[in-house]
Amino acid sequence: MRKMVLSRAIFLVAALGQLTAQQNPPPDWKASVAKAMPMLGHRNWILVVDSAYPLQNSTGIETIETNADQLTVVKSVLDSIHASIHVRPVAYMDAELPFVSEQDAPGASAYRAQIAKLLQGTEIQSSPHENILAEIDGAGKLFHILVLKTNMTIPYTSVFLRLDCKYWSSDQEKRMRAKMAAIPNK
Repeated sequence: MRKMVLSRAIFLVAALGQLTAQQNPPPDWKASVAKAMPMLGHRNWILVVDSAYPLQNSTGIETIETNADQLTVVKSVLDSIHASIHVRPVAYMDAELPFVSEQDAPGASAYRAQIAKLLQGTEIQSSPHENILAEIDGAGKLFHILVLKTNMTIPYTSVFLRLDCKYWSSDQEKRMRAKMAAIPNK
């Protein structure tokens, strides 16, 4: 009798777990990007990271597991940014990536060639990994950071996209600030 009660309880728990999983499916990363894009602006970040990237607990950081190929995710995110009317990407790449050897990380050379082609025409900044993380940490205190975690298993391959204003350049900002500085305070 106890075995029958125990087996029914196990069956019930398994069935409830299955029902919960069906009611709470993992978020669709493409839909999440599409939903977020109109809300994101300059100073927001979208990170497309490798599978070992840590889960951060800052309130401004949202992490989504894509379970997808990193280059596919980067291309999709760039397409979404380029289709927007308000933001453009500035890519940050780890300065360590050119030094990751094929011997230590098979596929690193092919990845470097593929990501260079994918980011062609995009402004790219290179900085040590820890410096990029520090900048993102600071930005996350004030601005939303969307982290898309991929199944990439080559180190230092994360693509950090800082969003900038598409319709107002840094040169335009400098000219305006110079005009403002030229007027004496009254």
